[in-house]
This record gives sequence, structure tokens and C-alpha cells, in this order.
Amino acid sequence: MADTAMSGAAGTAGTAQPGEPVPDIPAARSAAGADALDRAVWRLRSRGCWDDAAALLEPHAAGHPPYAIRRAALLVERCMFTATGWATAEDALRAAEAVAGDNDERGAAACERGHLAYAATVLGVRDRADEARSALGRAAALLAPTAPGRALLDYRRGLMAEHVAHSPESARAAYRRAHAGATAHGDTLLLSFTWRHLAGLALRDGELAEARHGFAESLRIREELGFLVGTAPALVALADAAPPEEAEGLRIEAARLFRLMGGVPTWLAEHLEGVPAAPDAPPAPPAHRAGH
Repeated sequence: MADTAMSGAAGTAGTAQPGEPVPDIPAARSAAGADALDRAVWRLRSRGCWDDAAALLEPHAAGHPPYAIRRAALLVERCMFTATGWATAEDALRAAEAVAGDNDERGAAACERGHLAYAATVLGVRDRADEARSALGRAAALLAPTAPGRALLDYRRGLMAEHVAHSPESARAAYRRAHAGATAHGDTLLLSFTWRHLAGLALRDGELAEARHGFAESLRIREELGFLVGTAPALVALADAAPPEEAEGLRIEAARLFRLMGGVPTWLAEHLEGVPAAPDAPPAPPAHRAGH
């Protein structure tokens, strides 16, 4: 399974698990208003409340393509984490594609369509690999090499290479391009994903020290940003490269967070099967409702 990624941090906006730039805020909004909206969307998204985050953006999406693309990206991410909400994400994507007005916007929308098709493929919902390749190829043709969205596109092409085409060398090259692009654009959250997937390939190759470093960097970034919904997968990944005496504690903490999030991301369950709950862990919450 492959980790998802929407790039964009809070302030800016061998286990590779299941990925949107925070578009520029339209000038029609005040800086203070934009900052407040960004913070509110991030708080909800980082806790797995994708529906609520998308609802905050909906009033602005009709007249402003960046908001429409960002809203669609949130709903695509929900699909990857919960394996639900496919029709809602498709509707949001079509709306974003309809209002996209330039190559950057059309490229960003195509990147999200490719990621939705990828998610459906790797989660076993439906084989949409050809659609994913086509959409990501279209995004590559539309986005300039230096465009902010290019790093996210490279990352997602790496996911396709690793988990669909089963070509680790092609995946590594794409992840490295994405890592360099995320560094250049200050996209800290995307760096947590590139660190993680490069580390997964290093672990596959037996490069244990490199794998531990990459997984630790990914976890550090997610904890610093407060990306709660992505912290349990980072803990599990680090556990796979840690000494046995450390690995057990990492998996117990991952299981605690997984329960706290109501079993999200759903694809993490198989990695935590049989892991005991922490002694002070609260009872498992009701089944996760997408958006809460």
C-alpha cells in the first residue's frame, strides 16, 4: 500500500504506506481571512475531518479555481485514507476541472484525477491504472518544470512506478525529484512523504541506517506539523527498521493513534493486527465516519 499525500504544510501550507499543494489564496480575500481559513482547513484535515474541511472551502470554490482544486484534493485524500467517498470526490474533481482556467490549474486538477484513479487501483476498488497514467501524463505536459505543483506530481508518479508498475528504480528517481522540488518550495509536509518512501526503498535494499534516518525524519515532520492522521503510519514504518526492543513500543503507540482516529487510515489495520493496546488507551471509538 502507498501513503497518500496532499502537499502543503500547516504553516504554508520496507513499508511504504498509502497524497495537493495548498494553492495560492485568491487576492479577493484579505490576508487575515485567508490565513484563518487555511488554519481551520488544516486543523480539520490533519485530524481526518476531510468532509468538514471541504465544506469550509465550498463557498469559495465556484468562483475561484484554486479553492475548487484544493477542495477536490481533500476529498481525494479522504478516499485514500478511508476507501470511501469516491462519488463525492469525482463530483468535486469534475467541478474543479470545469473552472480551471490556465495550465497550472488544469495540471493540478489532472494530478488529482490521476491520484484518485491510483487510489482506486491500489485499494482494490477498481483497476484504473490506465486512467491514472493518462491523467498524470497530462499533468506533466501542463505543469512547467519549476511549477510549485511539479514536486507533488513527481511524488505521485513515483507511487505509480513503485506500486503499479513495480519499478523501484523509476520510483526512486521520481521520489528524489519530488524531494528536491519540495525542498526548493518549502513544502514540509510533502517532504515527510518523500523521506518515507525513499526510506522504504532503502529498507527493501537492506540499507538499514538510511531507512531508519528517512523514517525518523518523516515521523519528526509529521509530529511537528501536528499531522495526526498521518502519524500512525509513520510510526509503523519506523518500527519496521527499528531494533526489536524499540519496534514494539512504536507499534503500540501507532495502534493507540489508529484507535484514536477511529481506524483510519483503513489500510493500516493489517500492519497492526495483534498489536496490544497501550495500558492507558481509551476504548476504541465508533466506526470512523468520513469527515469526523
